[in-house]
Amino acid sequence: MKKTIVLVMALILSIGTLLSACSSQGGGTEPAKEEGKTAKAAVNPPGQLPIVNEKTTLKVLMKGSASVEDFATNEFTKWLEQKTNIHIEWEVTPEKTATEKLNLVLSSGDYPDVIMGFGVSPTLMMIYGSQGVFLPLNDLIDKYGVEMKKMFADNAFYKDLITAPDGKIYALPQVNECYHCMFQQRMWVYKPWLDKLGLKMPETTEDFYEMLKAFKTKDPNGNGKADEIALSGSVQAGASHLFSTQMLDSFLMNAFIYDHGEKKLYLEGGKVTVPYNKPEWKEGLKYLRKLYAEGLIDPQALTQDNNQLKKLGENPDIAVLGASSGHNMGSLTQLGAASGRWKEYVAVPPLKGPSGFRNAAYHPYVVTNGQYIITKNAKNPELAFRLADFMFNSPDTTIRWYAGREGTEWRYAEKGEIGINGKPAIWKQLTPWGGVQNVNWGQTGPGYRSSDFRLGEVANPEQPLEIILYNETKQKMEPYKMPIEKVMPPVFFTADQASEIADLEKTILDHVKEMMARFITGDTDIDKNWDSYVKNLDNMNLKRYLEIYQQAYDAMKKK
Repeated sequence: MKKTIVLVMALILSIGTLLSACSSQGGGTEPAKEEGKTAKAAVNPPGQLPIVNEKTTLKVLMKGSASVEDFATNEFTKWLEQKTNIHIEWEVTPEKTATEKLNLVLSSGDYPDVIMGFGVSPTLMMIYGSQGVFLPLNDLIDKYGVEMKKMFADNAFYKDLITAPDGKIYALPQVNECYHCMFQQRMWVYKPWLDKLGLKMPETTEDFYEMLKAFKTKDPNGNGKADEIALSGSVQAGASHLFSTQMLDSFLMNAFIYDHGEKKLYLEGGKVTVPYNKPEWKEGLKYLRKLYAEGLIDPQALTQDNNQLKKLGENPDIAVLGASSGHNMGSLTQLGAASGRWKEYVAVPPLKGPSGFRNAAYHPYVVTNGQYIITKNAKNPELAFRLADFMFNSPDTTIRWYAGREGTEWRYAEKGEIGINGKPAIWKQLTPWGGVQNVNWGQTGPGYRSSDFRLGEVANPEQPLEIILYNETKQKMEPYKMPIEKVMPPVFFTADQASEIADLEKTILDHVKEMMARFITGDTDIDKNWDSYVKNLDNMNLKRYLEIYQQAYDAMKKK
């Protein structure tokens, strides 16, 4: 059992946070020395502040954030402590060593009151939940979950997504209803080239092919050189493990078959399946091979990382990149760069393939689980839970957690101000978001950003990114949205399932990626070697792989 736990922890512990582009933090924060009550203090009734009448200390192990200077002195922390009367004694671990630190803590038995921000996997929740290390939160939610219940009332399936097959909730999530992130698999094209060549936005795969040919041969940047790169991409995942969307297939294959996310799983009549062993996938590969054979795909797209792609998009003096897939324009250019080139790339609507298939991959399950865990060592679980529940208070707590201080980094909207979605606004950002700061938590930990909150930000033409992404998504992607009954939701695995599937998944997906590159480049012939490719997938036990996912999916549906 110990061997299985170690393997599972090493392979599947998720430590990323949704939509957060963070690198390692230089070091942890020293635990605060401020004195506070450590005995079990009486907790005030649900919804009442402060949470306790006498200042009480809560020990928290936190995953660091490169954008936060010091959680102990952070302005949001100060506000949170003042409102709740709970003093947080921090142990902050650098992001780059967070997995190792959590493994060490869990194996040592020296648990803090709370583990926050690690994105602990569902499998680890089940392992340590069944052992009593992670406390089940169901009764606490029933008794004290004022804000949690509001969120569940708005979106009942969020509760299902964080509930283990045994019916227990072992961790609280971060929920981020980012509208444009739900359609992250996009293609971006350089509009000045379309305009110069008199081309319409492509609607079909054939239109897209003709556009790329024009980019390659008609000197759209006007420098008299054949230096234009019609189509490029990256093989590196984005800022979050959810955003592996620079791959060439992530947009284009959706003109042939469902190509959903990094694992490419989808549902067909309630059965878990994959696209990459089906005839439609073969036809999509043949299309990509055609583009590559005619020099329309940058060979570096199959090997380069995100930074190399951005350098291409930000080529000095003159544009050389015609199109690339990516979550947003920042996937291929530098957002906010002096060149302003990022604003000149526009989204391509989902393309219609030869059979008439047309799909915008849809990612509605905007829940990052495992963000707040109360351990068996918590001296006052009720107090620890009430603090977490307060973190879900929107918009008041949410704005401060995300933006910082009222009147400095943000303010409430005034009458007549309009949000990104065209409705009356809720709040306005006063200073640019991002960078290293000490006024908010850098999107770390539990919380709830509803769609109304995100799109209720005052539309600011001087900071147009969110406006652009909303409009491009609403107008171009949503009309072709993947049916939700086709979307594979996140599932819980048992320890045995997780251990078995980890090896299967790596072997299978590595083979798919390798053969995709070989088919596209012509290193191996698609027609001659397709059957052997599919047979290899069978030999890698694709059937068993899908069986495990089906078992986990069926268990989720029975809850």
